[in-house]
Amino acid sequence: MTSTRRDFLKKSAAAGALVSAPLIWTPDKAFGRNLNSKPTVASIGVGGSRGRYNQGGSIARKAAKLGKMIAVCDVDSVHTAEFNKDFEGKLNEYTDYRVLLEKEKPDVVTIGTPDHWHVPIAIAALRAGCDVYCEKPLTLTIQEGIDVRNVVEETGRVFQVGTQQRSENDNRFLKAVAIVQSGRLGKNVNAYVAIGGAPNEGPFESTAVPEGLDWDFWVGPAPKADYSEERRKQFRWWFEYSGGKMTDWGAHHIDIAQWALGYDKSGPVEVVGKGTFPPIVPDDFNWDAFLNGDAKLPSGFNTAVTFDIDLKFKNGSVLNVNDVYKRPDTNIEFGNGILFEGENGRIFVNRGKLEGKLIDELSEADNEEINELVANLYKGKTPGHHMRNFFECLEDRQQPISDVGTHHRTMTSCHLCNISVMLGRDLKWDPKAEKFVGDDQAQALTSRRSRDSYLVASGT
Repeated sequence: MTSTRRDFLKKSAAAGALVSAPLIWTPDKAFGRNLNSKPTVASIGVGGSRGRYNQGGSIARKAAKLGKMIAVCDVDSVHTAEFNKDFEGKLNEYTDYRVLLEKEKPDVVTIGTPDHWHVPIAIAALRAGCDVYCEKPLTLTIQEGIDVRNVVEETGRVFQVGTQQRSENDNRFLKAVAIVQSGRLGKNVNAYVAIGGAPNEGPFESTAVPEGLDWDFWVGPAPKADYSEERRKQFRWWFEYSGGKMTDWGAHHIDIAQWALGYDKSGPVEVVGKGTFPPIVPDDFNWDAFLNGDAKLPSGFNTAVTFDIDLKFKNGSVLNVNDVYKRPDTNIEFGNGILFEGENGRIFVNRGKLEGKLIDELSEADNEEINELVANLYKGKTPGHHMRNFFECLEDRQQPISDVGTHHRTMTSCHLCNISVMLGRDLKWDPKAEKFVGDDQAQALTSRRSRDSYLVASGT
């Protein structure tokens, strides 16, 4: 049985509502506990030796240092056992996140599953009264972002997305945003983002499901598929579960660029560009049918391999997204990072450096002013530790530095890029209505049907 992905999320939200009503916070009591006690934490999706992506385990361990870890959930029993060793085997272990929410009623949930599970689990956790830390990219579709944003607003829960560049990396990205917003580069600033290309291997052979892994649950709301190591361990290169480099590194760099340009609460009005796909994807492929489970591709990587896309904003600014950025006229070339350029100069930032002539010429007074702007950007808290920012916000009930609303706008831009490449044409977007202008085919790609086998808790 299938339903639209929006129906899936609504049903998931309703199922979560049956688990527990949202907790009400008052100044002297948060999480239904004394403020002097640590919030209880349960982690859903923790990775392990059998998986390539172990960020779920990393964020869970960081949360455990600030809260009280009580339970772990993963569809792979090997992962839960490995994680539990760090806690002397004292954590309660689960395969079904809905059962965990019902039995444990944690104050906080961390989510480190593959991307296609992020929003269904997040909505269930929010409805169960939990505050949530979820790894990026938060959403698989634009509609998912609208839905989870609405539930956060409705429930009043605290929600941090794992875009650590907003907190860490020696404040390089925060300083870059502050410099752009200070006007030092000029009034007309463009951003050029390079996030690297994606692999194009496949098809891959199906193999036996490893013992201890509930593969059908791993696939979950996505179309049914046979198991292969590549499908699981490199899920980011499959549109069924993620969005390729566009939502992987784009969730970081597009986020920073859009923030600096002042559109983190809105978005572009036009998408112009092109891209290439792996050989298994035919020309004029029907992506809508494929993503809704009505068409098939050979079992191989299918996300965009190369791309060159302009996101155009109402004020005339352009955010270019490329796999590798090249400018022959200036000998500028980079494979990962953000170049901001205005009439007064340019700066470049990535996780290893913040550089440019303008940076070199900053005076002590300039640096003091930029540091003040950074403090304002970080909402008065001290940057440096993304998980700490989340836990500080659990106490004062403010939304963290990577809130759902701004991250949804980032992910919308990432999805717009993918949809434009899928359809092979330029697109108009209304950021206020959050809809494509005059393009029903593009609009159809803002949501998906989903298998709904996992909407009702098993009761075990």
